[in-house]
Amino acid sequence: MSHVMNTYARLPVAFSHGQGSRITDTAGKEYLDALSGIAVSTLGHAHPKLVAAIAAQAGRLLHTSNLYQIREQEQLADKLAALSGMDEVFFCNSGCEANEAAIKLARFYGHKKGVELPTIIVMEKAFHGRTMATLSATGNRKAQAGFEPLVSGFVRVPYDDLEAIKAVAEHNKNVVAVMLEIVQGEGGIHLASVEFQKALRQLCDEHGWLLICDEVQCGMARTGKWFGYQHAGIQPDIATLAKGLGSGVPIGACLVSGKATGLFAPGNHGSTFGGNPLACTAALTTISTIEQDALMANAEHVGALIRQLMAEALVGVKGLVEIRGHGLMIGIELDRPCGELVGKALAAGVLINVTADKVIRFLPPLIFSENDAKELVDRSAPLIKDFLAA
Repeated sequence: MSHVMNTYARLPVAFSHGQGSRITDTAGKEYLDALSGIAVSTLGHAHPKLVAAIAAQAGRLLHTSNLYQIREQEQLADKLAALSGMDEVFFCNSGCEANEAAIKLARFYGHKKGVELPTIIVMEKAFHGRTMATLSATGNRKAQAGFEPLVSGFVRVPYDDLEAIKAVAEHNKNVVAVMLEIVQGEGGIHLASVEFQKALRQLCDEHGWLLICDEVQCGMARTGKWFGYQHAGIQPDIATLAKGLGSGVPIGACLVSGKATGLFAPGNHGSTFGGNPLACTAALTTISTIEQDALMANAEHVGALIRQLMAEALVGVKGLVEIRGHGLMIGIELDRPCGELVGKALAAGVLINVTADKVIRFLPPLIFSENDAKELVDRSAPLIKDFLAA
């Protein structure tokens, strides 16, 4: 019996090694990985550039402390600022930590403006993390149940609904920020419209609010651009990253610009492990490989191919609601709960996920090829057909 705390309904499989878009279990069975550790393994498994960079850095220095300057951290901050249009970066270890930093920044910003009870507008079906503040910002009662009292200071509105936000603005003068996932990952691969994003940016400017873009799942070139907000041509005041940033090495980042720049000073926030040399080397290597191997364009192209092939394979199938997504962030919504498809796909040699009960989620590594895309559809479409026909 394992002494690991029972916080996951784990599938009955363990993996020993991987290569590219393939991963092999301890019994020697190979799988096509269309989940990449939930949007984490950006470069797939055992990418030679990443393996070499991590090994070399481990041989030099793993950790010092943020009490000192860290060369790799400064290089990564400069690179992320150049890619994002942001001004400053705080490094941590995960998405919820990055979002915690964003929430703290928004509250700090509000207090500096004289707002005694700073309030952040958040969205229904949002997922921002499982720490107490990010759980409170999350729009999922199932995840929140049993952890009350939740943290106050959040007002929830429907996703992609500008009028609802305007209505809050009329009656709540404590609002200091709006927190938005450009693509809701855990919520079911829902995309905020370009029109909504542009109008929200304008509304935030009019009211002096911070616009926080949670890019933890959709960032790092997954949607075909470095950051999801770049599809709409907007610039947030705060953006958060994690998951795919280090291709499997834990690292998170909170990026700021405009009104949020310069808010934090020494003592306002911190992280013991955040931005250590190993994690930053992994992130720098991930970014350079995305650039050198044109993986951002590949994500856009292969993602469109998967959606096209899946639409063709499922045409006329009753029970299919919608196929949607951006790049290699794809959701296939059915008209009924379909969690059992995860186990069926595992048996068929494919790693997928179901989120929001009814949405099959594909999050392949950015190295996914056209042949991988075809294989994914060839293996998974029949499973979906059989499930809906039952």
